[in-house]
Amino acid sequence: MRRLGTVLTAIVLAGAAVSATTVAATAAPATGAAPSAKCDTGDWGSALKSADAGDHQPLTKIRTGQHDCYDRMVFDIPTAGGKPVGYRIGYVDALHQDGSGDRIPVGGGAILEIRVAAPSYDPGTGKSTYPGKAGKPLPGVDIKGYRTFKDTRYAASFEGDTQIGLGVQKRLPFRVVQQKDKLIVDVAHS
Repeated sequence: MRRLGTVLTAIVLAGAAVSATTVAATAAPATGAAPSAKCDTGDWGSALKSADAGDHQPLTKIRTGQHDCYDRMVFDIPTAGGKPVGYRIGYVDALHQDGSGDRIPVGGGAILEIRVAAPSYDPGTGKSTYPGKAGKPLPGVDIKGYRTFKDTRYAASFEGDTQIGLGVQKRLPFRVVQQKDKLIVDVAHS
């Protein structure tokens, strides 16, 4: 009987220790704390991702946003009409402009090269649809204060593709999502 009492006392004490640890973990201050959302990026990966183009419709806008678990870049291609937008996205050691081969410096710990099968001009008229300038930051995109994104550079629009350099904190997992008239690139915070 004495042995059973000792075992029960040990179980009760162990349960109390676990409860105290749980309370201490949940009582952490909110200021500077990690996001409360579970960031499941297990299937994202950092390997090259690509898809064939359904058509080459003009790019009109590039914008960014911040989320609890990732930073996001969105390519708007309104005339795509729901057809798949081709892309080739992967990490590179240096960004080299299509056509000329010139090196374009991109800040950050790693460079994600994004090629979207959407020219920055109307193929029928040659008129510009996106005002990017080679080697310059993306117009209208402000990534100050972002956790993952550190720099953006427009590289070129060459042979129906637009090429962007995205400087990120370090080589991190990313995913590519197609929506009706958009191509979305999310890069995880960790």
